[in-house]
Amino acid sequence: ALKIDLNAGHVTYQEFLIFLKGGASLDLNSVKPKPFRWMLDVIWLNLVELSKLELFSSLLDKVVATEKEWKYWCDTESPEEEDIPCGYQNGLDVFRKLLLIRSWCPDRTLSQARKYIFDSLGADFLENTVLDLEAMLEEADNKVPLICLLSTGSDPSSQIETMARLRCQEYRQLAMGQGQEDSARKMITEAILNGHWLMLQNCHLCLEFCDEIMQTLIDTEDIHPLFRLWVTTEVHQSFPIGLLQMALKYTNEPPQGIRASLKRSYADITQDTLDYSNHASWPTLLYAVAFLHTVVQERRKFGPLGWNIPYEFNRADFTASTQFIMNHLDDLDPKRGISWQTVCFMLGEVQYGGRVTDDFDKRLLNTFTNVWFSENLTNPGFKFYEGYPLPECKTIEEYNDFITNMPLQDIPEVFGLHSNADISYQINTAKGILDQILNVQPKESTGGKQGDTREAVVGRIAEDMLRKLPRDYVPHEVKEALVRLGGMLPMNIFLRQEIDRMQKILTLVRRTLTDLKMALEGTIVMSDDLKQTLDNMFDARVPENWKKISWRSTTLGFWYTELLERDGQFKRWCFHGRPKVFWITGFFNPQGFLTAMRQEVTRAHKGWALDSVICQNLVTRFSKEDIHDSPPEGVYVHGLFLEGASLDRKTGKLVESRPKVLYEQMPVIYIYAINTTAGKDSKLYECPIYRKPARTELNYIGSIDFESDIGPRHWVMRGVALLCDIK
Repeated sequence: ALKIDLNAGHVTYQEFLIFLKGGASLDLNSVKPKPFRWMLDVIWLNLVELSKLELFSSLLDKVVATEKEWKYWCDTESPEEEDIPCGYQNGLDVFRKLLLIRSWCPDRTLSQARKYIFDSLGADFLENTVLDLEAMLEEADNKVPLICLLSTGSDPSSQIETMARLRCQEYRQLAMGQGQEDSARKMITEAILNGHWLMLQNCHLCLEFCDEIMQTLIDTEDIHPLFRLWVTTEVHQSFPIGLLQMALKYTNEPPQGIRASLKRSYADITQDTLDYSNHASWPTLLYAVAFLHTVVQERRKFGPLGWNIPYEFNRADFTASTQFIMNHLDDLDPKRGISWQTVCFMLGEVQYGGRVTDDFDKRLLNTFTNVWFSENLTNPGFKFYEGYPLPECKTIEEYNDFITNMPLQDIPEVFGLHSNADISYQINTAKGILDQILNVQPKESTGGKQGDTREAVVGRIAEDMLRKLPRDYVPHEVKEALVRLGGMLPMNIFLRQEIDRMQKILTLVRRTLTDLKMALEGTIVMSDDLKQTLDNMFDARVPENWKKISWRSTTLGFWYTELLERDGQFKRWCFHGRPKVFWITGFFNPQGFLTAMRQEVTRAHKGWALDSVICQNLVTRFSKEDIHDSPPEGVYVHGLFLEGASLDRKTGKLVESRPKVLYEQMPVIYIYAINTTAGKDSKLYECPIYRKPARTELNYIGSIDFESDIGPRHWVMRGVALLCDIK
């Protein structure tokens, strides 16, 4: 829709870029400060960028003048359905409203985009199309292969095999992989001669052979009219483009939601399976395993809130789990009843848990099994969540009817999450689509009527960055400053290591920007690395070689702001004395910082051994401005954000998130060390801390304990974590 409107002149190139990138290339320090604390940085940068368009030139002033109206509009359930403040409702067409909503409410972008597509292309393009293999087959012929781009849980092989059987068509299939080329050649030759259908699965595992397939189809003149070649492959950068161009391409996205997933699970369950055991709990346990299977799969769409690592749970896990339940009921001692402990262990640690590699994901999975698989499951009136009871059915038809009557849309609470999780999901989906559109944009220079060339735009950004880049650290000055701070103490050694890493980044950024400017002027040759840097900077992304030695960030603007802020903290600490409160986000190695603190405390207490000294924490009520003195021992840290829950400032306890507030800024936290070998209190929620929103092992720093009036299991299912950085 965007391309059609661009060519027709309904959308300008500048509007197109602002829609895709927002304020991604802006640096927070180079624009006027945001007027309200409740507004996120990323939204303010989007609005600043949007105000560069003539139509929105007075937007910033209007926002400042009518704060209440804009806040009320933003906080509504569906802002795209409400009247936009300041007269913009009647003054903007559908696309310009889309620009405004993308800037203000990223989670509503797709909802407004649907209106734009309807307005631009018509209702037909909004309908989800169900894959019709029959219709596709009519379109293909013996020289046109049919390529399926695989996505999770969507292999069409069984459907194609069934279709071949119904047509009494000879059908062969081969799973590709190392050393399978000879078998594939034979089968292709045979199928071409005799008119078979041939399915080659997982062709991304032997890409060189794909070129051969293409040549065979082009060079062979006499191909049997009934011959069809079916190919399945995962998306791969190096897949031969010629084969893609000559083929029909399709994908078979699995339907989403609990209802669709349960239908899929029960489609393969027969009445015989249902009647397998005389034990009264068998149908209930079967349904509970199917429900667990659905929930662990569906939580994936919520990103790190759902699972730290998106595991590929599949049909085999469900089959193995039901088989285990069957065996367990067969071997059951009637006097002792079901061993729920065994069931929980097998599901949470073996069948599904065998795939899980992250400790906090394992904790989540075990929480699900312990909450659902207990004596309560067999009690009348048990519900997984309000509106999701256990069915009381006898036949497979009754189960299918029960599943058909389930809600079409699932609320995040069913998966144990807060309703805000849906906003995160919408934002991530919209960002993924816009990034994808940006990725496929041509990289050549665009000038003329569409405004400045790429080179001019990047030249200006490079000039601006070079001007603001902090000065280098002088080794002898740093050495003298560290001596003044007390010499080789644990904290000073840590600071020295951080400064060394910072200096490497400053050197690289300065060299890259200087070379890029010279290349743009034509003084030196534009190398591949510089060309890549130019493309990244134009797309407002962090160049790959910078990212390698620094930190991840969603946009170039945020990355550069962080560079300046990190450098500021190191220079103040090194040359003006140890900070009273540390900004923990600004460290390359926060674990090293906490270890240095433990070493410092251990040395201060005679007879303490580092091995038995552990970190403890206290959530204070102060913001960083309220702290005027360092603690007697340990450290004050700030800059953490709470995701998945909110904090009661008076009691320091976890409470439910406020509606539409995804991240809660934490007050200052006092972290200290104690000498103990005792375990943790089981009533406390052990909350992991991560550097970035991607909750991987690499980003894990440590844990903090929170008190709460609700048990820790609730917060485990909510996916509560602390993040150093939410950008």
